Amino acid sequence: MTMLVHITAAKNIRSIRRSGIRAVSGGHDGPGVYCLPVLPSYQTTHQWVRELRRGGQRTLIAVHFRVPDNEQVQVGHYNRFPAHLSSAEAAALIAAQPDPRGYEVFIPRPIKAGEIHRIRKVNPLTGWRYMPGAHGTPPCACPICILRGQYGAAKIRAAFGDPGGEEVSPK
Repeated sequence: MTMLVHITAAKNIRSIRRSGIRAVSGGHDGPGVYCLPVLPSYQTTHQWVRELRRGGQRTLIAVHFRVPDNEQVQVGHYNRFPAHLSSAEAAALIAAQPDPRGYEVFIPRPIKAGEIHRIRKVNPLTGWRYMPGAHGTPPCACPICILRGQYGAAKIRAAFGDPGGEEVSPK
């Protein structure tokens, strides 16, 4: 049995304990659950925490669950098309990567309450923001990467000459 971890908002604890993890995330082949295998490195296992916090959830939890080794899942880097492998092969593929940041596993079904092993809090400062390896590189100022109204967006656009075309008054 492959041990996987799903990161979600803490407000979902009661629902998850009662009926499991719903398949609400959209994948390439329909709804399912995004997760990562539990690896020896806490940082790698919970790498998506800081990026998920950017969506507005402040308190996140990790839901550890087991799936059969031969269950078919999708695995790959978040910005590439995923491969269809068994859950054991997907865990081995991610563990073998020299830099596993940005990898994800997608299970195209809900997770039953009986498959859940444990639920625990996670360190809110674990992981990467924007993209793996972004630390130390200047942010992109295009309107797709930096949305209007996002914290610090006007300052970033002003530094790049406002590629959005609107006038920004520097302070």
